[in-house]
Formats: sequence, C-alpha cells, structure tokens
Amino acid sequence: MDEERPKFQGWMAVEGSRIDSLGEGNAPEEELKRAAEVMDGSGLLFMPGLVNTHGHAAMSLLRGLADDLALQDWLQNHMWPMEAKFTGDDVYWGSALAAAEMIKSGTTTFVDMYDHMHRVAEVTQSSGLRASLTRGVIGLCPEEVQKAKLADAIQFARDWHGASDGRISVMISPHAPYTCPPDFIVKFVEAAHELDLPMHTHMSETIAEVEQNVRDYGYRPVEHLDRLGMFTRPTLVAHAVHLTDEEISLLAERGVAVSHNPVSNLKLASGVARVPDLMKAGVTVSLGTDSAASNNNLDLFQEISMAALLHKGVSGDPTVIPATEALRMGTVYGARSIGLDGVTGQLKAGLKADFIALSIDKPHFAPRTDYVSHLAYAARGSDVAHVWVDGKQLLRNGKLLTLDEDKILAEAERCFERLRG
Repeated sequence: MDEERPKFQGWMAVEGSRIDSLGEGNAPEEELKRAAEVMDGSGLLFMPGLVNTHGHAAMSLLRGLADDLALQDWLQNHMWPMEAKFTGDDVYWGSALAAAEMIKSGTTTFVDMYDHMHRVAEVTQSSGLRASLTRGVIGLCPEEVQKAKLADAIQFARDWHGASDGRISVMISPHAPYTCPPDFIVKFVEAAHELDLPMHTHMSETIAEVEQNVRDYGYRPVEHLDRLGMFTRPTLVAHAVHLTDEEISLLAERGVAVSHNPVSNLKLASGVARVPDLMKAGVTVSLGTDSAASNNNLDLFQEISMAALLHKGVSGDPTVIPATEALRMGTVYGARSIGLDGVTGQLKAGLKADFIALSIDKPHFAPRTDYVSHLAYAARGSDVAHVWVDGKQLLRNGKLLTLDEDKILAEAERCFERLRG
C-alpha cells in the first residue's frame, strides 16, 4: 500500500533485506530473468506489515485471567501480584506466544515494555520480527531498588540497541507518571539524552490517573511530563485518553506521538481517546493492542477496524477516520511514531522488505470492489497467509517458519500452571 495511492495489480522485487523495485501491471521481463525465486501472487493481497506500537508481550500468559474489571483493580489486585511471580523463563515463553500470534496475524514490528527484557530480545532475535524494546520501570520502591532498575534499563539499551542487523531498537521507559516519582523520571530523561534514545510511557489512560497526578504533583500528566523534560526527547505515549485542547496542542508542538489502544481502552472502560482531534492538530497517532491480558488478542486488524468505527460512532461523523487513514495508523504512522519512518511501514523501493500477503479468495473479500475498505472493515488476522521481515519469510501458507508453535503452546501452558499454583 503506497501512502498516497494504493495499487491493486502489480509486482515487487526484493533484494536482500530491502524492496528493490515495484510497479503496476506485469513484472518486466528483465526482473523475472534476474530473480532467484518468483512467487505467483494470484489470490493474494500484499501490503506493508503491521506495526503494533504498544504492548507487553509476556502478559500473553495472563490472557483471560481477570476480565471485566476497572484498570486499577485489574492492575493492583490481579496483574501485579501475578507478574511478581514471573521469572525470565515465563517472560521468554509468554513473549514467544505473543510473537507467534503477531506473526500469524500480520504484525511485523512491535513495541514492547516489560521486565527481563533480554529474554524478550532473544525471542525477537530468533523469531525474525522487528521491534522497539524497552525495559519498563515502576518506581514505587526503595531508592536502591530504583537505582538497580534504572541501571538495568540502561544496560539493556547498551546491549541491544541496533542488534540483529538493526531489527531491534530500544527506547527508555519509566512506566507512567503515577508509578514513578518525578525525580526518578528525570533520571530516565537524562539517560535518554545520554544514550540518544526515544522515550515511551503510559499517560492519561484513566480519569482516576489524571486526578491522582493533580493531587500528588499539582499538574495533569501532560504538563507534568513536559515540566520534567520528557518531551525534550522523541516520545511515544500510550493511551492519552483524557486530554484537554491545550494538552493536545502541547503534544503537537512537542512532536509527541500517541499509541491509540482502542480495544484495551474499551475493555477496561478507560474511555475513548480524542483521536480525530489529535490527528487534526498534527499528532502522529498509531495503533497498539496493549497486552493480551487486556485485549484479549494481538490482532492489529481488529484495532484498525475499531479505530475506523469507534470514532465515527462517538463523533457522529462517518467521515472522521476513513479506511485509508485507519490503515495508515496501523502501518506508516506506526513506523513514524517509533523513529522508523523511511525504514518500514510502506511498500516503497529502498525500504525494508517487511510485508504481508493476505488470502483474498474468501467470501468476505468479495466482490472485489475496494480493497482498502475490505482491509479496514472485513479483514482479520487469520486471513494472513505469508509474512516477510527484512526480506526473510517468517510465515508460509499460515505456518510459522522461525518458531516452533507446538512447543510454544506447551511451554506457555506449563508456565501458566506454575504461576497459578
């Protein structure tokens, strides 16, 4: 999908890890002659791989554990006590479970914030996915523990930023302004400047969180983080549900990107983000699933559809986020929000060969009227037949090529049984 105008019949040549050339109609004879392998795309629809800009992959182990609860109850009484039991082994297999699900549903790049991040990086490395990884840090702990966590986050960045031929990048992440004291957040900002890395955090997800921030620090989260210097770094904030007009203007002015997580926000009744207003102001808005514990799947096609539908419903304007814009939120805007604009997120010569092919010989893709509409409103992750990242095929005819799905399923069940016990 070209950012300006989708093309529905054409060809594409991949050389190494990049898209070499592409065009409309039939492939030129010289391209066919020099190709080591030619794939017939009949019955397939090719598009950029999806970019999931907020998640906690290892929490796939907690899918379905505690549903239909408010965010703070869900976190404090169910998620955090269970997560306190997580070992590096649990994080590895939970992340592998998420990686398998993401590949099979068309995600080629993901953002992940968690603990034991070297294990997440190992999964990323072996799966072939592209990722922006970050050691998320909760600062509600003694000062010596804070220091150890910050040191861990910095060491992870030094060890993994640029790894796997550049497929892995790193961000610096205090978990949220309500879980990290102000002086602790400042230390993360300083580390981000020293390492020249972007930042990622949860922000303004619930009304209660915003009100708590005002009680504790005298400011709403946007102004609070701005005063602490976070927005002096390229920053991606997750959720940003409860914003004022002035806050939207400030985010636009500072170049802050927003990861919109519509399904998770709806399930936890956190609210509906002001996405049309953010986009009108010039804020880059991408899509995230959040974790499978609050979603309960990692199918970004669901987020694309929800983003297109939800804001029509709450605004009363059916033109507010058209299908093409929703698809861009899941692809090119996702790449832009994590500093990978011009790297991935589009089918364009010179960019990384991160792309997917959907099987469209199915009833819900007929008749062949408007494929952009079909992708936004009818497509599902289960339609994905093939996936490539960095020019390497990760999924062929719905079968994983880099991960052992049966082993992952068995190990994930084993880990959950230990956690539950």
